[in-house]
Amino acid sequence: MRKSTRSVLGVVALTSAVALALSGCARGGDGGGSDGAATASPGITDEKITLGITTPLSGSTAGPGTCTVAGITAYFGAVNADGGVEFGDGKTRTVEIKALDDGYDPQKAKSNYDQLKDSVFAMTAGLGTPTNRAYREAAIADEVPQVLVMTGDPIFSETEESPWQLGFVPIYQNEGEAFGKLLAESGQDHKVAILAQNDDYGEGYVEGFMDGIEGADNVEVVKELTYEATDTSVDAQLTELASTDADVFFNAMSITPLVISALEKAQQLSWLPSWFLPSNTSSPGAIVTPGGGDAFPGVYTVAFAQSASSPTFAEEAEGQQFLDQLKEYANYSDVPAFPHCVWSYQVGATLQTVFEQMTEPTRDNFMEALRSVDGLEAPFMLEGTSVNTTEDGLPAVSTVVVQKYNGAGYATVQDFG
Repeated sequence: MRKSTRSVLGVVALTSAVALALSGCARGGDGGGSDGAATASPGITDEKITLGITTPLSGSTAGPGTCTVAGITAYFGAVNADGGVEFGDGKTRTVEIKALDDGYDPQKAKSNYDQLKDSVFAMTAGLGTPTNRAYREAAIADEVPQVLVMTGDPIFSETEESPWQLGFVPIYQNEGEAFGKLLAESGQDHKVAILAQNDDYGEGYVEGFMDGIEGADNVEVVKELTYEATDTSVDAQLTELASTDADVFFNAMSITPLVISALEKAQQLSWLPSWFLPSNTSSPGAIVTPGGGDAFPGVYTVAFAQSASSPTFAEEAEGQQFLDQLKEYANYSDVPAFPHCVWSYQVGATLQTVFEQMTEPTRDNFMEALRSVDGLEAPFMLEGTSVNTTEDGLPAVSTVVVQKYNGAGYATVQDFG
């Protein structure tokens, strides 16, 4: 498998400032210039390329949202310090990041996009399904790339419906199905209770889980409830689900405080099933430990990347370099509690690989290069996973492994129990 030419480097100074004045139309701009060369798209010069991010930097999802900026900022900060990226057209460019806070509010995300679209080459790395969906159609109309974003919504990876988009993280169905299969193959009888977010996020996880257990006579779903992403409590749902005495709880939730309170409420009710948590709300330090995860027989999630919060992460030179780059270039001094810091660092490595293949400074050429990455082992990818952007309908990363919480972090498991 092909490795990135700079597997562990990192990004430009983070800025949450207002985007600069408009600099040309928002379209790809790949028409020929007077000398026959392609006309550069907005956001790219011979010396610099500018990327935009709208993501929650405040509110209940600020933890993972801040990480989506910090990781890519660290990656390209180190790349810039080393001279920049040598593009396929022979020009060496530094990478600038413009990041704006949307507070996980779709209307704010759309406003941020409108503010950024004429001064950035592409939008990337932003967290959230509703927030990314909020400006998806506008990005298509404007022909602005919206790529390697942090949502498992499959629509972002379907080329015909989303020609200027590509998701980075596995789609929700990938994650749910992986856990469903592990449960179905356990050889034990299980009763499953489900609580899912009442939107495409929750529906995707449940769909994947149901696919994973299809045909398995040892798994019975005894109750399925939903909650709204705007809810401040799920106590009523937990109380109803606990009455089923299910031994497995499939908890497709994206709101960090609600996941913690759900863990706590289950213990108050003396309901101690095994849990499944999505990859983006399974942080050991920020969620499972505060929620008292040790009380349960097992807390499971899926992953494709190493966890920076693992006790052994910093013991490796690559891991320590990553943490140093976060501190130096992203002003992020803490060990990341959320996986999104590593994920967006991997986005940086993927983008560098794409830039190196670009032969013209246009958005069209960028999208062509983006859809040709195959077998890239970005930094910190787990064994058996890689970046592959060549399969229509799938995000850049679609392979995952199931992991179980061990009191400090997660370890890959082959069996349930």
